[in-house]
Amino acid sequence: MPLQNMSFGQLFSVLIIPSFLATMKMLLWAMILSVFFGMCIGLMLALTRKGGLCENPLLYRVFDVFVSVVRSFPFIILMISIIPLTRFLVGTSIGWQAAIVPLTFACSPFMGRIIQNALQEVNPALIEVAQSFGASKIQIVMRVMLVEAVPAIVSGVVLAIINLLGATAMAGAIGAGGLGATAMIYGYQNFNDMVMYSICVILVILVLVIQCIGDIVYNKLK
Repeated sequence: MPLQNMSFGQLFSVLIIPSFLATMKMLLWAMILSVFFGMCIGLMLALTRKGGLCENPLLYRVFDVFVSVVRSFPFIILMISIIPLTRFLVGTSIGWQAAIVPLTFACSPFMGRIIQNALQEVNPALIEVAQSFGASKIQIVMRVMLVEAVPAIVSGVVLAIINLLGATAMAGAIGAGGLGATAMIYGYQNFNDMVMYSICVILVILVLVIQCIGDIVYNKLK
């Protein structure tokens, strides 16, 4: 049946719901991987910087340059440029599974910078007190720095997730599927305002829900 002859309920069940589920899968997996890799990058930057617990100028410079270079690429260009890596890792460059690779690659450095800044904001006096009590570096990181930085990390992660949601929409432009692809192919290119604006509303609601959940968690931890 042509799209023009479909009711809103039919469009919603046939197009929008499957696209929504694909977007949520992309967002969930990319978020989990980005938080993991971002935490690793953020810890390395915070610990190896000048005055850090494990000061190492060379290692810090390597990670700092890597983060700055990756963040300088517009997402859609980055996504296209690492298609060979995507094919190597998941066996295809099309579909929501393939989109997880560039989404993670793009978001992890951003997440790492957020976590680095949160860790650097921890009061140095607390670290000095922990050192005076004979705490090891691992204990200081796990029981002082991360514990004190959790509210700021949560706030930053929420911001990164919202940016990640926008990236999933852009990923649809080169075959990743999801809400972005549906809005472009079945909405914009087919002049179907109902599909396009329905997806816009869904994306706005998703952003509001993510921000609301983040605010609640932040206030609980603050």
